[in-house]
Amino acid sequence: MTFEELKEKALTLPYAPGVYIMRDKTNQVIYVGKAKKLKNRVSQYFQDTASHTPKTRMMVSRIDHFDVIVAASEFEALVLECSLIKRYMPKYNILLKDDKGYPYLRLNRKDPYPVITLVNKIADDGAEYFGPYGSRGVTNAILEAIRLTLKLPGCHKQFPRDVGKGRPCLNYHMNQCEGWCQEGKSFLDYRGRMEQARQLLSGNYKAVAEEIREQMLTAAENLEFELAASLRDRLNAVESLSQKQLVTALSLADTDVVGYAQTEAKACFAVLHFSGGNLLDKDYEVFPVPDDPEAAVSSLMKQYYLSRGMAPKIVLLPFEIEDSELFAQLLEQQFGRKPKLRIPQRGDNVRLVELAKKNALEEAQRATSREEKTSGTLTLLGKMLAMEPPGRIESFDISNISGTDIVASMVVFQDGKPRKSDYKRFQVEGLSDQDDYASMAQVVRRRFVHFTAGDKGFEQKPDLLLIDGGVTHACVALEVLRDLELDIPVFGMVKDDRHRTRALVTPDGREIRIDNNQAVFAFVGTIQEETHRFAITYHRKLRSKRLRYSELDGIPGIGPKRKQELLKTFKSLTAIGQASLAELERILPRDAAMAVYEHFRQKEA
Repeated sequence: MTFEELKEKALTLPYAPGVYIMRDKTNQVIYVGKAKKLKNRVSQYFQDTASHTPKTRMMVSRIDHFDVIVAASEFEALVLECSLIKRYMPKYNILLKDDKGYPYLRLNRKDPYPVITLVNKIADDGAEYFGPYGSRGVTNAILEAIRLTLKLPGCHKQFPRDVGKGRPCLNYHMNQCEGWCQEGKSFLDYRGRMEQARQLLSGNYKAVAEEIREQMLTAAENLEFELAASLRDRLNAVESLSQKQLVTALSLADTDVVGYAQTEAKACFAVLHFSGGNLLDKDYEVFPVPDDPEAAVSSLMKQYYLSRGMAPKIVLLPFEIEDSELFAQLLEQQFGRKPKLRIPQRGDNVRLVELAKKNALEEAQRATSREEKTSGTLTLLGKMLAMEPPGRIESFDISNISGTDIVASMVVFQDGKPRKSDYKRFQVEGLSDQDDYASMAQVVRRRFVHFTAGDKGFEQKPDLLLIDGGVTHACVALEVLRDLELDIPVFGMVKDDRHRTRALVTPDGREIRIDNNQAVFAFVGTIQEETHRFAITYHRKLRSKRLRYSELDGIPGIGPKRKQELLKTFKSLTAIGQASLAELERILPRDAAMAVYEHFRQKEA
């Protein structure tokens, strides 16, 4: 379908809730969205495309046709959207990469020697399942803690097949296992330990501790002191495990805290799991910076919780998400628990959200390369200035002291990096007094006259001009460009009281703050500092050269070497001026000596 045909079709849609499915020429689904009113939402894609973000424009350009499914309610549309996204995994939807779900611990008491194993899903096989837990690492930690507490086997031997075969492993010699692979070990004792493990996984610490305590007292009464000591150690281990609340805490955290942060190129959605105020685990997803962070977090939360098969009691959010109430209803329908979605405004919960944001930012920064940071900064700068990301930026600055040695610098940043081979220096001509505006006009004109003439070194046209100065400096540069019939965006760099560029200003006086975005603030500040450094270095060089000029310069026959020899011999200009012709001829040829002699005598006359 053509763009106009897509637009016409969108305008025929009903004002009803539903889902729209965008497809490309190969009939592949590239985007799935939900709408309260299909006509309003879908028609927006085919109206003013200039207002779209680059990603949306790219997606719209690939749409060949679309389908819609009208739903009976917004809730039904939400359920359908989640189902279709999971089914089609569309390219332009933000997707979770990890959809494996939370792990469980499995125990089948029907086996003669039951074992506890880690599994990803619950199966209808008659076994008991505990969890879900935060991650495979967390689940393995739970399993290891119970194994060490009850001294259960951690090897790959199978019982009773491997009983009596080979020597016990290192775990036995480290007193971390009872050596169940040896002959004579009680089958009933093994089953009893596994039952205690089952109780611990269910959170029944007190029952297990009481059982072990009774066994310990019985052994002591029977004068089985070695057994009683072993039971005492096991009791202490169970009580320690109870204090840590390792098992019950990690199974279904009561509070999840969602964090979101982004760098110049990457964004991160993070979820911290808390139970009883203790941080237990973290999940996160890193993805390219989205057009709409709120919509991205909303979409990822739906995928995250529906794929994990669980819902916490409370979810703390960094900001309001779309359809939060409908989403909570969906989780209640799926898992029998309706979480409370909150945006904290004060107190400890605000600090928890800040912690989640910090975790998200660290993951986003870790995933962002230097090139991506630069590219993202240019994109942000382009958005601020309402233009495409600038590839070539040229910056100008004037340097002088009391109107002497007036110079200007032009530095070039190409794709966010300084391009020193294109730097230019200008000596301002025809001005005896300090006039920064006239100096700037002259320098900008000279630069772009060279450009219009196609002169070597000036043939590239910049995408953006940054002028060190305020609105008047920007106006001066713009007038020159208009006079030369050139269309190049011009902005002045406005400094704060610490001489840092806090804002960019348009020639008509509109300021654009950049100090509220660290990446752009640092980037423009680097350009401003480099432009100033290049200008002041050139100015100091000229000034130093002028101050080093002596009366010997310009005398016929006196070059750098003879001047150096004269100063070395006579030590000062005064001594040279008072020297006789014969004294001068000792170190200079006769003609040169005569020239120096007459120069100082004429000066005296």
